[in-house]
Amino acid sequence: MDSEKISAAENSTIEGIVGSNRLRFQHEQNGLAIAVLLLSNHAPGAPVVDQKGKFVGFISEFNILQALADGKDLNRVTAADLMVKDRVPVTAYTTIGEAVKIMEKSRFLNLPVEKGGVTIGCITRHDLLQAWVKLGLGLEWKC
Repeated sequence: MDSEKISAAENSTIEGIVGSNRLRFQHEQNGLAIAVLLLSNHAPGAPVVDQKGKFVGFISEFNILQALADGKDLNRVTAADLMVKDRVPVTAYTTIGEAVKIMEKSRFLNLPVEKGGVTIGCITRHDLLQAWVKLGLGLEWKC
């Protein structure tokens, strides 16, 4: 393993790794449908977007669990009811190192990613670690 190459991968952008989670939810989307999509895609969360694809909030598995614990019927809640607004999206041109720092500081497991003002998906810590190591080892990253 070449530790210099692995260290240099920190400066690579996340543009090539956003394909791992391209889920996006709409404001009015049904809560149960969201839960099923998160589970079937093995995704810990996904951004909520407006009609133009602009980021407006984020729903994680934890938000769904909180709603269930509060006795809410997932068939009667929407993404707007479940989402949190504490996330700020990063861009596809954010470096891996910057994304890691944002996640660590904010204690987020994933971050929404925008390109050209449109939310294109999100990245997880797992995505970042995998990309960083693969790039450092000179392996091609494929979404």
